[in-house]
Amino acid sequence: MSLAGWPSPGGLFAPLTPLIKGLPFAPEPASLDLLSARCELRTAGGRRISFVAPPGDGVDYETRIWERGEVETRPGNWHDFFNALVWLSFPLSKSALNASHVAAMALPDARSTRSRDRDALTHFDECGVVVVSSDRSLLALLRGFQWKPLFWERRLDLDRLLRCFVFGHATYEQLLQPFRGLTAKAVLHEVSEEWLQAPLSAQLADIDRRLASEVAAGRHRDPRAFHPLPLLGLPGVTAASESPSYYDDPWQFRAGRTRRRV
Repeated sequence: MSLAGWPSPGGLFAPLTPLIKGLPFAPEPASLDLLSARCELRTAGGRRISFVAPPGDGVDYETRIWERGEVETRPGNWHDFFNALVWLSFPLSKSALNASHVAAMALPDARSTRSRDRDALTHFDECGVVVVSSDRSLLALLRGFQWKPLFWERRLDLDRLLRCFVFGHATYEQLLQPFRGLTAKAVLHEVSEEWLQAPLSAQLADIDRRLASEVAAGRHRDPRAFHPLPLLGLPGVTAASESPSYYDDPWQFRAGRTRRRV
C-alpha cells in the first residue's frame, strides 16, 4: 500500500496513516464510504455514525449527530473530509465531544448564547493536538514557551521521546499548505518509554480512550487551559527549521503567559 500524493510534514499525518494508505489524495465521498464499511462507529447515545451531504433542513449540526448519527460532510471539501477521518481515527473522543455539546445546548439560555465550554470544545475539535512524552522536561519546556531550547537544543530528544497526534480537522486541512504561525491547541500527557515503542494502532486507541474520558469528565472546557504549540517549530515540518536562527522569530515563537489554568 502507498501514501503517494499525501503530504506528511514532520510526520504530523501519522494518526491518519492507517486510513489513507492506498487512497487517492482527494476528498472523495467514495473513500469515506469504503472506510466506513470497515468499522461501525456509534455516538455516545448508540446511534450508528454515517457521513451524509448536508440536507439543508435546518437541524443543528451536533443535534443531527446525536439524534440520527449523521455527520454532515460536504462532498469535495477537505475540511469535512478530515473531520470524517478524525471520527474514524478517534471515535470515542468525537462521540464524547458531541455528547458534551448536546448536554451544553440543553442548559437554560443555551440556544441564545454559545457557552465558553462549547467554545473550548470546538477549539480543540478544530485545532487540537495531543502531545505525549516520556520526558517530563520536554513537556515543561513546552508549557514554559521555551521554544528554542525545546525545538533546537533538544531536537534529538524530541525525535526519540515525544510524539504529536493531531486531532483537529481544521489543522489537518491547514497542514496541506503549512504557513508561518500555524499553531495547534495542545493537551499534554506523560507516558512511559514502552508506550512510545507500542504500535501506532495501540497508541491511537489509548489516546482515544484517555481523551474521551477527560471530555466526559468535564475537562478541556477552558480555552486558556490549552497549550499553544507552533507546529512549524517541530523538526521536519519546514526546511527553514534546520537553522537555529529560525527560532529567533518572536512573532512565530512567542513568549506566553507565566500563569495558566490547569
